[in-house]
Amino acid sequence: MNTLKLDLENYRHLLDEYIRTKDERALYQAEQFSKQSMQQNISPEEIINVHLRSLQELYPELPDYILDSFDFLMETMMSYGLAYQEFQALREKQLELKSEIAVAANMQKTLLSTVKPEMEGVDIGALSVPARQMNGDYHHFVVDDEGSLGVAVADVIGKGVPAALCMSMIKYAMDSFPEMRMDPKYILGSLNRVVERNVDSNMFITMMYCMYNTESSTLTYASAGHEPGFYYHKEKDEFEEISAPGLVLGVSADAMYEQYERKMDKGDMLVLLTDGVTECRKGDDFIEQEEILEVIREYKHLSSQEIVESVYKYFERLQDFQLRDDFTLIVLKRDV
Repeated sequence: MNTLKLDLENYRHLLDEYIRTKDERALYQAEQFSKQSMQQNISPEEIINVHLRSLQELYPELPDYILDSFDFLMETMMSYGLAYQEFQALREKQLELKSEIAVAANMQKTLLSTVKPEMEGVDIGALSVPARQMNGDYHHFVVDDEGSLGVAVADVIGKGVPAALCMSMIKYAMDSFPEMRMDPKYILGSLNRVVERNVDSNMFITMMYCMYNTESSTLTYASAGHEPGFYYHKEKDEFEEISAPGLVLGVSADAMYEQYERKMDKGDMLVLLTDGVTECRKGDDFIEQEEILEVIREYKHLSSQEIVESVYKYFERLQDFQLRDDFTLIVLKRDV
């Protein structure tokens, strides 16, 4: 109570000083008074009341219309004060939620991390950038007991925390598979049953899984409704779209997946991606597939990691550095 009284006296003194001298030091001290009032949760209408009482003490003969105007202002600020308190409460909750999501995003980054292997005869590049804090894309590398390289790229049909949790489940499901050779069709079939049993019926996952045999230079792949990839033939200097019909994961426990096989020649390149790449935009218009391939072609002489990073920077600039969707790009190039 004594503190409040001192504040009232101080405010009256500051007001009197400013009216008489127009000294900016009084304005600065009034600003400090305002900050202290906020710290003590003093409402705007209480400050108006302080101002009115100070005026009445300084000028006892205030006209009635001035007093009436303060009644009007008081009613106005009471509504403002309530709305401001609600806003502050919501803002505090929002900041708390943002902090929790940041922690979850860091945990997700750790949980979904995968080591890009160094393998003789194949050059690998990978980049995955979330549009927001949580990533709905996922990529995974594994080397089986026979020395073959498994590569997965997946995308959750959904956003935010639920999508991120779903991807964490996929990660641990894949980690639980034995490291003996497992063909892509069996990998997708097993994951499909996991998703169908454990994920909400409104959420689905697309995935393409590829297996590269370094001894035979054979590429085997299967898809669960995922964005088609591209295959670059060095000898022809041509890109070919590669896709494999297959139901997205989680729709039906009985879904079966076909796998396809091709020989990779020296210098050939496999490009895997998510729709965050193919659905990049120039303004309101989606880019054409040809532009994606031309950009990749421009950087094809670089290492695979340099390719994915250069392509990402190109499309990041194209979209004014504002990703509309998670961006994942993987390049696998046969060196020898």
